[in-house]
Amino acid sequence: MMRIARKKKNRVASLRLKTVVVIVLATLILSALAVTISYRVYSDTMDNHYITLTSNLATTAASQLDAGDLLRYYDAVKQIGTYDDERYWNDEAYRAEYDAKADALKDERYYEMLDTLFDIKDSNGIKYLYVQKLEGDQSTYILDADRTEDQCQLGTTHYISGPAKETEHPENGIPAFISNDAYGWLCTSGEPVRDDDGNPVALVGVDISMDDIMEDRANYLHSVLLLMAIAGIALMAVILFAVVKAIIKPINMLSDATGSFVEDRSSEKKSDSAISRLNIRTGDEVERLCDSVKQMERDINSYIANLTAVTAEKERIGAELNVATQIQADMLPRIFPAFPDRPEFDIYATMTPAKEVGGDFYDFFLIDKDHIALVMADVSGKGVPAALFMVIAKTLIKNHALLGESPAEILNKVNEQLCEGNEADLFVTVWLAVIEISTGKGVAANAGHEHPVIRRADGKYELVVYRHSPAVASMPGMRFREHEFKLDPGDSLFVYTDGVPEATNADLELFKTDRMLTALNRDPSASPKELLENVRHDIDEFVGDADQFDDITMLGFNYFGAEAGERPDELTLDATDDNLETVLSFIDERLEKLGANSKLRMQTAVAAEEVFVNIAHYAYKPDTGKATVRFEAEHDPERIVITFIDSGISYDPLSAPEPDLTLSAEERPIGGLGVFMVKKFADNIEYRREDGKNVLIIEKNI
Repeated sequence: MMRIARKKKNRVASLRLKTVVVIVLATLILSALAVTISYRVYSDTMDNHYITLTSNLATTAASQLDAGDLLRYYDAVKQIGTYDDERYWNDEAYRAEYDAKADALKDERYYEMLDTLFDIKDSNGIKYLYVQKLEGDQSTYILDADRTEDQCQLGTTHYISGPAKETEHPENGIPAFISNDAYGWLCTSGEPVRDDDGNPVALVGVDISMDDIMEDRANYLHSVLLLMAIAGIALMAVILFAVVKAIIKPINMLSDATGSFVEDRSSEKKSDSAISRLNIRTGDEVERLCDSVKQMERDINSYIANLTAVTAEKERIGAELNVATQIQADMLPRIFPAFPDRPEFDIYATMTPAKEVGGDFYDFFLIDKDHIALVMADVSGKGVPAALFMVIAKTLIKNHALLGESPAEILNKVNEQLCEGNEADLFVTVWLAVIEISTGKGVAANAGHEHPVIRRADGKYELVVYRHSPAVASMPGMRFREHEFKLDPGDSLFVYTDGVPEATNADLELFKTDRMLTALNRDPSASPKELLENVRHDIDEFVGDADQFDDITMLGFNYFGAEAGERPDELTLDATDDNLETVLSFIDERLEKLGANSKLRMQTAVAAEEVFVNIAHYAYKPDTGKATVRFEAEHDPERIVITFIDSGISYDPLSAPEPDLTLSAEERPIGGLGVFMVKKFADNIEYRREDGKNVLIIEKNI
């Protein structure tokens, strides 16, 4: 209890601290704004006053001067010669000589104008008053009302800088501006002296010192800051007292009561909870908040009671959905190879639902010994309704197909049955084909489904685009088209639902059929299982972390023809040590079927291991490639033929010299013994390089 009380105290202190911080920050911000605005208004007022005053004084001084006289003195001083500013200030003899020449040009009129400037300067508190002639980036002094030794002599020059240089036409006047430099704070303005034609001849410059004004500004700022500090402290105290009484204290009461909510629920006491005992009467939003919290407690108690019941029901439904998922999966053929005793074809299919259960389904089954049916379908919608509709559609299609009906007849009858009582308005797109195994002839019907993909022997997968019939169960009384096709040995089919081309990534891009064909043609000769794995890999890589939008269902079918039973067994796989056991099992299973004795089986395993390991280690070094192992059993004479094929570097193992077995193991060079063992095992062994591949044929009589 002491620990709980301490936590409550810390919580109250934290709330008060936050309130104080907020009030202090708000007061500081408001005070800063008030001081800033007040100071800015005061400063702008004074600045504008001096800017106006400086400009007016410059205008007044310019009006008292004669443009012709100024121009006369300027032209005269230029006759002295080129002025050298650096020598003037550093060479006393040069300076004395120049001053003498300049002073000789000053007559009574010159001094009258200078006295006029002195009168204006002295009567208006001007710090600097002068007249210049601007030319290029330099100005030449004509008059300078300065009684100190720093007075600028007639004809002396200096470079134009600051706002005067930035003004587009400074000879027409320089707008008043305030600056701070080595001469202190100054308000400067320049007004032109114009001739009778209104052309500017010279520029009158006025500089008024603002040092006193800047000191007044600082004093004003200090006074305002002190006043705002006193007012801010008083304001903070009043606001804090009011906030604590009206807000913080009631909120802390609410916080303590709500903090004990879980403890009150778990307590065995039947007394009222701390929330129900709250009595806050502030007459504002805090009181309404208290009433809302009380109502919330009642709602939560009711919600928890309902949630307990709903959770139990959800767990029951979840368990049933898991069972439904398993039942649906069990309804689809998923044991592969599906027909191990039928070498005429190979088939593989997958279905990945977007939810626990889905509306996609595939099916394949033998109608008789010479006919196989292939089905790929997609029920509209998702979840349990689609799954139930899928079960009915799948069952009806298979039942009618087993009666020997054509694809169009099957879909006609299934359509009529599904339309009966279809109040949910569900429908199903179906691709249905019946293939005669002995000839490869087939009949297919497409009810609104995706276009199938076909690959001719040694070719690439391509879409077969044709006109569809409407979807099944969309309307009673419809008739469905069917068309004939033919598969030759080596041809392959790929059918799928729209979940494949419509797989969507995080950028809302679709996978589309172009990417699907690219995945299929990456290894077009792959088995149906490998083919579907390639497509699924590309889909997963494209989609990334985005959620699966729709069920993804695919079926691959390779047709080998009626003579496939006479073809040799082949196994193609990656040439790696990990696949050695697969190769040895492949060969041993076939030797066992032939009734080979254990000695032959062991010798064959040793020879096969030596050849396959050599391919894995050296054929593609440092990369990895494919290896094909072909097993043939021949009669008259009885013998087996094992062929190893790889696309690695060209290498004839039969060209290696035989090891000298008379030498000891330490003396004999490494290598060559494995190939020697294979030669001793085989009754005949051949090597050839064919179409860029290494082909090693081992024959053994049995």
